[in-house]
Amino acid sequence: MKSIFDDLPKKPLGRKSYGSIAHLPGSRMGPGDHKCHEGQAAIALTKPRDKYDRIFVQEKLDGSNVGAARIGDLIVPLTRAGYVANTSPYEMHHRWYDFVFKHADRFRAVLEDGERLCGEWLIQAHGTRYDLPHEPFVAFDIMRGAERLPWGKLVERTNGQFITPFTAIGPASIEWAMQHFGEYGMHGAMEPIEGFMWRVERHEKNKPARVDFLVKYVRSDKKDGVYLTSESGGAPVMNTWRDRI
Repeated sequence: MKSIFDDLPKKPLGRKSYGSIAHLPGSRMGPGDHKCHEGQAAIALTKPRDKYDRIFVQEKLDGSNVGAARIGDLIVPLTRAGYVANTSPYEMHHRWYDFVFKHADRFRAVLEDGERLCGEWLIQAHGTRYDLPHEPFVAFDIMRGAERLPWGKLVERTNGQFITPFTAIGPASIEWAMQHFGEYGMHGAMEPIEGFMWRVERHEKNKPARVDFLVKYVRSDKKDGVYLTSESGGAPVMNTWRDRI
């Protein structure tokens, strides 16, 4: 059967849906990861540059990074690499495709033409199992090209439509985040959470607010993908949730 997306390019945006985020000092890094600049770490963890910096600290969720892009009136489900989700070899991305198709009106209500909503798809356990108190999609960015919408705008747009990560106001040290968010975080993790994200924005007078940079911290003992078939050799482990899908 012909899909409504068949006439689109293999990568409808001509790019990845989401890029990589630099690691803070002490964060566990994998192949291809990179560290943030020491100045960025100082801003996120200890001291803003001036009164125009706004810093947000968020629970880092352990699932599959996905997106839904608005192209005209179409809402296109994407993998992180930027491909239409039902072309993926992984069942979880086909489930994402079905979710976006079913809830297209919700995405359409949030997105303007040319924007995409990016987030974590938690339907399947990767390195952390979840008993989610909400649906398995958590939105953390509205993007146009490489530009991100400021956090306040994202919350305003998604209010009543999508779950967003538990968020606190920084700057904040890694130790503070661990105490404040707790070992299991706020999204139903059944094992210690993966880590945290820091969003640093500029809110200068008479200038549009903008996201300056993101950095992250991943626990040193975190093991990636232990519940995925490629690592375990067993059947996929599905998370549980308590809301619409």
